[in-house]
Amino acid sequence: MFQIIGIVLLFALVFGSFLMSGGNMAVIIEAAPHEIMCIAGAAVAAFLTSNSMSVVKATAGGMGKVFKGPKWKASDYRDLLSLLFLLTKTMKSKGVIALESHIERPTESTIFSRFPTIMKDHFAVDFICDTLRMMTMNLEDPHQVEDAMEKQLEKHHHEASAPAIALQSTADGLPALGIVAAVLGVIKTMGSITEPPAVLGAMIGGALVGTFLGVFLAYGMVGPMATRMKAVIEEEASFYQIIQSVLVAHLHGNAAQISVEIGRGNVPSEAQPSFLELEEALGAIPAEA
Repeated sequence: MFQIIGIVLLFALVFGSFLMSGGNMAVIIEAAPHEIMCIAGAAVAAFLTSNSMSVVKATAGGMGKVFKGPKWKASDYRDLLSLLFLLTKTMKSKGVIALESHIERPTESTIFSRFPTIMKDHFAVDFICDTLRMMTMNLEDPHQVEDAMEKQLEKHHHEASAPAIALQSTADGLPALGIVAAVLGVIKTMGSITEPPAVLGAMIGGALVGTFLGVFLAYGMVGPMATRMKAVIEEEASFYQIIQSVLVAHLHGNAAQISVEIGRGNVPSEAQPSFLELEEALGAIPAEA
């Protein structure tokens, strides 16, 4: 919602101030189609040239994050903490053998199946199962497990951040592409140097629209969208960091409830359940997994 309001304010205030100062929108409207074609076309071409198809698709899909925000809601964080509580409690009370059927076939697990939203995130499920699998293989050194998890998180975050980086690179290039469009307009103007001053003035004004649009799109729209996408990706990454903190806390010998409380501390403030809310969520879980 705020992103839409921001875009509306951007256009209203920028072009409103131009009109209030006596500017003529006719010049911009007339020049905008071919200037945008040059700038946006070059930006798209450069974007496709500099990125892999997977990044291109991820960027297109990631644009929804700009307006929708993070995919994880407060209820999802409670579900994650509840899932980790069940897993660590089962491991603590029944041993690692009791978890094997759950981590080998999570889609058939009576524990995982209680949390369908988390089940849709393949990385989250694989991340949990792979870590627990390491524990069942007697890799119980918390520092080794934490290091292995850290590397997985770094890899995933690097891949998840690629769309935001690609979009920011496009924003960085837009002012220069605006200059390219403006130079082409000047070249066109110089070819008509014998025209009256009024005609030359309109042509030069049209050429400068290219510079304006390049800067306007870069710093008013594409750049802020890239920044917003990066912020959303960073917030979504905290979901996986909670998994790491809870499982590492468990390896340090903490009780299941203490481990998830440590994880609760890493939940983003806007979605963080209170101590009592988490207590109620855990209390609502049936005793038998």
